[in-house]
Amino acid sequence: MPNYTFVVNGKTVTVDAPADLPMLWALRDKLKIRGPKYGCGINVCKACTSHLDGEAFNPCVTPVSECAGREVTTIEGLADGDELHPVQEAWLEQDVAQCGYCQPGQIMAAVALLKKTKNPTDADIDAIQNVCRCGTYFRIREAIKSAAAKMA
Repeated sequence: MPNYTFVVNGKTVTVDAPADLPMLWALRDKLKIRGPKYGCGINVCKACTSHLDGEAFNPCVTPVSECAGREVTTIEGLADGDELHPVQEAWLEQDVAQCGYCQPGQIMAAVALLKKTKNPTDADIDAIQNVCRCGTYFRIREAIKSAAAKMA
């Protein structure tokens, strides 16, 4: 099998994997990074949302070969040491999580949104389309708006 080298959460890593292995499995099974969750495997639920070169992407449908030489950030790499990202802080303040399964993907999608849109509307927030089976969408929206205000 070929080797693929990329940066994950600031560290250069190399994995031995088939070219078509979804990046989600390279992260979870080969690198033991458990933040990105498996939900659907077909880019619908977005529980695995992470960042590739600073943009939101879904590793469940992205082959590891497409990530070679690039930078991947998962929820584990979002905080700066002990200092949480403003979106993570807002999530706690708004008591967003219920079961918590989708939250890493939700947070990573929110961070990507706020990089592009400093003051998102409800429609902007709805456009991220991450699924929350517990239905905490109101609290998610409030947390994103709160984080946007902090980051302004």
